[in-house]
Amino acid sequence: MYVGRIVAVGRTLSGRAAALYRVSSRSFPNRMAKIIGQSVAILPKPGHEKMVLESPYVSYNCVRFAGTFCIAANGSQTDPITEKIASGMHPRDALTSVLLAMDYEKDSYKTPRIAAVVSVGGETAFLGIARHDALIVKELTIRPGEAFWVSTYETNEVTDAQRTDFDAADAAAGAKFAVSGGRFAEMTNAVTAVCALETAGRFELATLDV
Repeated sequence: MYVGRIVAVGRTLSGRAAALYRVSSRSFPNRMAKIIGQSVAILPKPGHEKMVLESPYVSYNCVRFAGTFCIAANGSQTDPITEKIASGMHPRDALTSVLLAMDYEKDSYKTPRIAAVVSVGGETAFLGIARHDALIVKELTIRPGEAFWVSTYETNEVTDAQRTDFDAADAAAGAKFAVSGGRFAEMTNAVTAVCALETAGRFELATLDV
């Protein structure tokens, strides 16, 4: 099943918070995730830099941090969401205001903007999506050993049905899980994945290019 980009929030069996981001793409597969300081960017692979001229949506920060919060998203909305949370805005309000203002991506597919927020030690997290026909932002209670996700296509609601068993020993295992673990294994065309996993009171980062 092709679902496009995916954001997910979860907790390991031991209760550690996690945010996952995965690029699944048929049009622009030659991309990678690169950790740059305390953020992660989706970039063209070497030799494919010209793809940024074909679409303004192929390169962006997909993971950033604001204090104890981790923000994951599929486009340039990552930055203003992070900045609003860093300024003290509630994550629900930051997601809602930015997704409403930026709306869906104006490409031929009307690609939704998706975003997730989770915090160190948190038992709740937030998922949001701006589609051409809806704006949805929800706070979810995350139990240990599970994750919720939303994707740009097909599974692009925020519902209890979009839940999977989840566990990861470290961030690298979390990134691998986003590609081939739980219900994510059913999803095709994986290109790259990122995991931010709570470790010793902060988020550890790892990426996996497929």
